[in-house]
Amino acid sequence: MRKSATVVLTLLLAMTAISIPIWFAISQSERQGFNAVSAQAMAYARDVMLRSDETGDQIMAGVTRLVRDHAAAPCSAASIDAMREIDVGSSYIQAIGHVRNDSLVCSSIAGGETALPLGPVDYRTTRGAAFRRDVRFAFAPQRTFAVIEMKQFAAIIHKNLPIDTAKSEPHVSLAVLSLQNPVPASERGYIDPAWLQRLGGAGEAVFEDGRYIVAVVRSQRYLTAAIAAVPLRFLRDRSSDVAQRLVPIGLAAGVLLTLAILHLAHTQMALPAAIRTALRRKELFLEYQPVVDLRTGRWVGAEALLRWRRTTGEIVQPDLFIAIAEEHGMIVRVTRRVLEKVSEDTAGFLRQHPHFHIAINVAPADFHDADFLDRVNAALHAMGASPHNLILEVTERGLLDPDVARSTTGSLRRSGFAVAIDDFGTGYSSLSYLESLELDYLKIDRSFIEAIGTEAPTSQVVQHIIAIARDLGLRMIAEGVETQAQADFLRARGVQYAQGWLFGRPMSFAEIAEHMGRQYQEEALAASAG
Repeated sequence: MRKSATVVLTLLLAMTAISIPIWFAISQSERQGFNAVSAQAMAYARDVMLRSDETGDQIMAGVTRLVRDHAAAPCSAASIDAMREIDVGSSYIQAIGHVRNDSLVCSSIAGGETALPLGPVDYRTTRGAAFRRDVRFAFAPQRTFAVIEMKQFAAIIHKNLPIDTAKSEPHVSLAVLSLQNPVPASERGYIDPAWLQRLGGAGEAVFEDGRYIVAVVRSQRYLTAAIAAVPLRFLRDRSSDVAQRLVPIGLAAGVLLTLAILHLAHTQMALPAAIRTALRRKELFLEYQPVVDLRTGRWVGAEALLRWRRTTGEIVQPDLFIAIAEEHGMIVRVTRRVLEKVSEDTAGFLRQHPHFHIAINVAPADFHDADFLDRVNAALHAMGASPHNLILEVTERGLLDPDVARSTTGSLRRSGFAVAIDDFGTGYSSLSYLESLELDYLKIDRSFIEAIGTEAPTSQVVQHIIAIARDLGLRMIAEGVETQAQADFLRARGVQYAQGWLFGRPMSFAEIAEHMGRQYQEEALAASAG
């Protein structure tokens, strides 16, 4: 009897010893999951607030310039030129112009020939800004725009630009609201304006309202706030599923499952872990898109484009995984992999073709990497190439830190590397700032090339970008050229180089080398015939 009691007690103690760690792990998982979702919601709200503030900054700077320089003749040719310069140099402003009688009587998008009706003002702030939330224009009838007016000038913006984040999380609700008007200026998903009251006098707040974990952030410069709301049901459903599966299994293997649950709480996002695995397994590879000389049609270089093929055969789009790699501090490792692959793919080629170049994209974090220049030089040595064979492309966003940008671009150029500003016209750079940097190339974004020969609002922007490049003494590379008409247009206006499907789709480097072999043979035959 005593033995039986001992066995029963032992079994109870064993079950308790197994069950308690599992119960503790599940409760910890729920708590950490709640904290993680709260942090995620706050990160989204801060990102939306940053975008909203940057939009406000660009509008204020543009209006201040127009009021200062052109208030007396707001629709003069000089004023319209200034409007277009503001438009090109802004990442959030779609157009800017002069307002009279609820119409944009002249603007960067329509010049002085066509007035754009705006309709009545939805509300005005105590600081004198007038807001129109849902404005439609004949040039884009399927879209609604927001128009912000101050001192008889107004800027048109896409309503969704400030909330154009968290695209991979469609269940997350986002909004920008005025602190003086309850109707959201821009929103996605369910938004309760009453959430603003939870902010009180604080700068930030995060709370649960029963259905959502909500984060609210107040602007430090404007009368606005950003909201992000993540539904609780996703966290609850996941926690419930984990508990139902793991508790019975844990009775047989408690320790292992406890560790697994704790590990699950620390791995909320699958993609960052997959990227780390991809780097370890070397699943990232490169394709190369040729760059041509528009005057001769010769291939003079190629841009290295990063690709990811998972072991399942699935191709992950670079727009997704590169952003995740940046966000989670892995982009420096990604750049190292790019340099390794360029060295492997082009080994010996650049020694035989010294006038050919390879362009690679670098990230802002690479500029902060103390070993970056050494790694680039090591890659060159492995390729048997010279610094002029490599063009380092950085987006406007990568140049936002003035001190680091000037120091790094200067060091790279002193080492013989060429530096290109990529996707120009889509970021934040001012002309005076670009003049302070040591650059060689300006790449015109494909969105402006696509508008050539159309009636799109951006159809005239490319000519202003070309003028800017000339003023700065930069060589130009047009991206996304798909038609001969686009190539002819660019060549006639002095653009030196281009890339796009008209000349060649992204391909393996073996195909690049094969084409270059044929190109040299044809040139040799032409030279001997001449």
